[in-house]
Amino acid sequence: MDRPVLGRGVRLIYDRTRQTHVVLHPEGVLVPNRTAVSVLELCDGATTVPQITVALGDRYAGVREEEVDSVLDRLTESGVVRWI
Repeated sequence: MDRPVLGRGVRLIYDRTRQTHVVLHPEGVLVPNRTAVSVLELCDGATTVPQITVALGDRYAGVREEEVDSVLDRLTESGVVRWI
């Protein structure tokens, strides 16, 4: 279990009305911040946390794996992300 993927029934979409990304999941709707959206976009079940960290580091300065882990922990607790 080292590769995150969106949970069953979870979708990340761009809501034109709110002009932001939203996560639709069985428990409701979540409006993630930009950091969470960047992480969620890479949760494809094939990419590991270190690879996510590197990919985000290519786009943003100062990305640390501990920060990515923290975001993924919160998303896992809410059922948005699961691990395979």
